[in-house]
Amino acid sequence: MSNETSRRSFLGISALGWAATVVPRLVRTADAATDSGTRMPDIGSAISVWVTSGEERFVAALPVAWQPASGAPSPNHVRLNPNLRFQEILGFGGAFTDAACFTFNRLSPSAREQLFHELFHPSQMGLSVGRICVGSSDYSTKLYSFDDGEADPTLSRFSIEHDREYILPMLRQARQANPDLFLFSSPWSPPGWMKFNGSMLGGSMRRHYLPAYAQYYLKFLQAYAVEGVPVQALTSQNEVDTDQDGKMPACIWPQEYEIEFIRDHLGPLLESNGMPVKIWVLDHNYNLWGRAICTLGDRRLRQYVNAVAWHGYYGGADMMSKVQDAYPEVEMHWTEGGPDYTDPAYLTDWCEWAGTFSEVLGNWCRSITAWNLALDEHGRPNIGPFPCGGVVTIDSQTREITRSGQYWAFAHYARAIRRGARRFDSQTAAADLQHVAAQNPDGQQVLVMTNPGPARTIEIRVGSMTASIALKTNSVTTLAWK
Repeated sequence: MSNETSRRSFLGISALGWAATVVPRLVRTADAATDSGTRMPDIGSAISVWVTSGEERFVAALPVAWQPASGAPSPNHVRLNPNLRFQEILGFGGAFTDAACFTFNRLSPSAREQLFHELFHPSQMGLSVGRICVGSSDYSTKLYSFDDGEADPTLSRFSIEHDREYILPMLRQARQANPDLFLFSSPWSPPGWMKFNGSMLGGSMRRHYLPAYAQYYLKFLQAYAVEGVPVQALTSQNEVDTDQDGKMPACIWPQEYEIEFIRDHLGPLLESNGMPVKIWVLDHNYNLWGRAICTLGDRRLRQYVNAVAWHGYYGGADMMSKVQDAYPEVEMHWTEGGPDYTDPAYLTDWCEWAGTFSEVLGNWCRSITAWNLALDEHGRPNIGPFPCGGVVTIDSQTREITRSGQYWAFAHYARAIRRGARRFDSQTAAADLQHVAAQNPDGQQVLVMTNPGPARTIEIRVGSMTASIALKTNSVTTLAWK
């Protein structure tokens, strides 16, 4: 496999054994909160509008007024029902990989403070979810665990010293910018001595080391808490169904291993040590929805598990709804997906990412977490075979900051949809128009529309009120009103 092979293609190939037939998106309303009547906007309130299109990047447009509706809606319309509500939103964010933190650390203190204010402060982008790697991922400066060397079942060598240089400082600074930052952690591989191949690159776990690995994870959580970086949720393994051909830190976890590890070791250990950390299973592609349903079918495991983590590299977002239908009380979280820095559209693919985010939220996810928050102009540092780009690029020589198309897609969601918002019903027959609506805790309502084609005008309707919105070519438009 060449180094130019995309992460999306590579993971798709590795997951073919689990491929499932894509079915039309399921729409569940049985457990949605409903009220009588439809909440109508105040006719005196204007709709605030922000647009990304062409040379414009999240630019405020002229406000639009509500009007009483007369007659049938136009063929190009979006009908909103704020009283038909769905999942609560946790937030949006990205991964604080070793590579991302190394790249952030290269900035001058003043430049980094300004960038972190832009990314994390609630008055700006307001990113509020972050992913932490337990040891090295493929996007690291080197291969490492917290207990390298010969077999050490008692974990006498355990140390997070590597993370003290720049990972923990970057996490603390991000938390200063946004004290409500929700952090979850994922390991790419146990220490090599816990695996059959003796290496963090590929391979699989030795079952008799499961108790020691649970202790290893507990030590990580405790050590991070001491450093002022508490972790609120975790996944037991990144991408359970691939060893990445031994090219990067990875570990195949059979379903029975994942269940046994959480049910019999990690869950009880965290509980007995008073660690109120949520456990999310799978942390892999949509097409593994069948595995997720079977895993959640273990009642003892469900004592410790409240969510499924998803990646978007293979399968369709509608597959998450299959799991939500089977287990309505279980949360869905989208935990990885990022751009390709070699793609000519890296800086302008906001429609692709905004459309993905609409699909993800429309299929019950409560959070969206991008892959690397920052990398250099060559997608480095990394020890894997993938040409991933960061949400932002920081030039290795000039330290110039470039914002990707994914960054601008995030702007339309993270700046407007806040923690505690509830997605509500939005429907349209307009071809190719992607959309999602939510109501913030303060009552403000938000609609994000992605128009990947030519310019057009869309009518939005809430009850007996209507407004006409001009959508530009290849645009993302965010509307907000009370």
